[in-house]
Amino acid sequence: MDLPLETSRLILRSFRETDARVFSDYRSDPQVARYQGWAAPFTFKQAKEFIREILPIEPGQPGHWYQIALEHKEDGALVGDCAFYLSEDNRQAEIAFTLAPTFQGQGYAAEAVERLLEALFIDLQLHRVFANVDPANTGSVNLLTRLGFRCEGCFCQSLWLKGVWVDEQWYALLREEWLAARAQS
Repeated sequence: MDLPLETSRLILRSFRETDARVFSDYRSDPQVARYQGWAAPFTFKQAKEFIREILPIEPGQPGHWYQIALEHKEDGALVGDCAFYLSEDNRQAEIAFTLAPTFQGQGYAAEAVERLLEALFIDLQLHRVFANVDPANTGSVNLLTRLGFRCEGCFCQSLWLKGVWVDEQWYALLREEWLAARAQS
C-alpha cells in the first residue's frame, strides 16, 4: 500500500516525529483513551518513542500494526489516526481508529476508514476486514455499522482492560460485501 492516501478533507500519511505533541495531547484525553489499550496520560515521551518505533515499518507488512496519521488538508492539523494489522497470510486485517476530541462528530473518522477500506480491499486485495469494539463505545459501533460492517459476535467480559473486565464486540466486512455496497452507491 502506498501512502499518502487522500479524501476530500484528509491526507492519510505516515507519522512524522513532529506529530508527537498533538498525538500525545489527544491520546492523553481520558475520554479518547477510555476504550483504548493505552492509559491516559499518554506522555510526550511515550508519543515520541511510539512514533520512532513505527517509522521503519512499511504499510502492509504481515504480522504488524501500521499506524496512519490523519492530517486535515485545509490547515495541516493532526486530526487523529487509524491503524491496521495485516494477518500473517495477507488476507485479513484488523482496523482501529482514534480522533482528537475537537474533530469528533464531524465525519472525519468515517471518511478516513472509508478510504482505508478502499486501500485494503483494492490495493492489498484483502478478503476480510474486522474491528474489535467495546459495545459501550456507541460512536464506533455506529460508524462501523454505517460503513457496512456486521456484528459477528459479542464476548461478555472477555477482555481485562484497565482493571476491569469488558465486553468485546467483533465487527467484520468481506471484500465482496464492500464491493457490492460500493456498486449500489
